[in-house]
Amino acid sequence: MNAPFECDKLIRFHHCDPAGIVFYPQYFVLFNELVEDWFNQGLGIDFARLHVEGGLGIPMGSIECKFLSPSKVGEMLRLSLSINRIGRSSMEMNVTGKSGDQVRVQATLTVVLASLKTVRSVPFSDDMRASLERYVVPPPG
Repeated sequence: MNAPFECDKLIRFHHCDPAGIVFYPQYFVLFNELVEDWFNQGLGIDFARLHVEGGLGIPMGSIECKFLSPSKVGEMLRLSLSINRIGRSSMEMNVTGKSGDQVRVQATLTVVLASLKTVRSVPFSDDMRASLERYVVPPPG
């Protein structure tokens, strides 16, 4: 059975508002960092090289997010990423952020593989699709 990609992120001062809790747009920055880490560490695809040499990007098409409990400066947030669906040139992913056993944030991200030159979607290669399929986790039940 496939498992999600997981990555720990320290909640830093720059992520937080004056109350010391994560300012909600900073979660989107953390999600983007998670996707980059997943490409580099989980998929074995150099994210920078994909952009610079490959001329391809992975922009967000949509984000649906639930903020369930505040995260505070100094806490470690474990982010996990799994794929719900892989299309021709896009994929839908689940992201969950937890501190200990407490879920802090849940999101559904749709990202698109796009040409940086034409700013249009391009299909996943067979090799990339095979790598992505390792992270498809069927919904429970």
